Amino acid sequence: MTTGGPALRPDDPPILVCADMQAQNLGEECISAREAARCIALLELWRTELWPVLHLKRVAQAAWFDPEPNLTDWAPAFRPRPGEMVFEHPLPSAYSSSRFAEFMASMRGIHCLMAGCSLDETILATVVEGFHRSHRFAIVGDAVLCAPPGAGDPERYRAAMTHALGKFAGIRQSGSLIEAAASAA
Repeated sequence: MTTGGPALRPDDPPILVCADMQAQNLGEECISAREAARCIALLELWRTELWPVLHLKRVAQAAWFDPEPNLTDWAPAFRPRPGEMVFEHPLPSAYSSSRFAEFMASMRGIHCLMAGCSLDETILATVVEGFHRSHRFAIVGDAVLCAPPGAGDPERYRAAMTHALGKFAGIRQSGSLIEAAASAA
């Protein structure tokens, strides 16, 4: 399903928002190699084209309760590079970071593509809050990841979450974005 996403124009590309690409979120229960490859392909395309990339990092858990302190570190393939924006947020919505809220409020007419982890937390909360602030988001439906609660089917859960978010944001697919970038070049 592809709906209401911005056209991919090299002169005004959307900001790629990589949500919570941290070691704790990239366990086998949250991600398959297929989604990881799509996220990497999008990130590499944005970096190659020198288009804007923004990273969100959830910092909610207290480190002293976790025996593995490196879990909130970036996954190596998704580590931010110099010049890429980084926002740490304590609550599910990235808007819980005052820096992120100020950044989004100061930018007029931008649109963001969201990919990454925590579809049912960070991506959900950020997109819905952004919708209520009149900010434009689209979700890369085949490059968003989440672990189903309990023993549910991960694909069905992800599809249901993506469908629900379609009420608040456009849904794009990584292949169409990559093709659009290639044809625009």
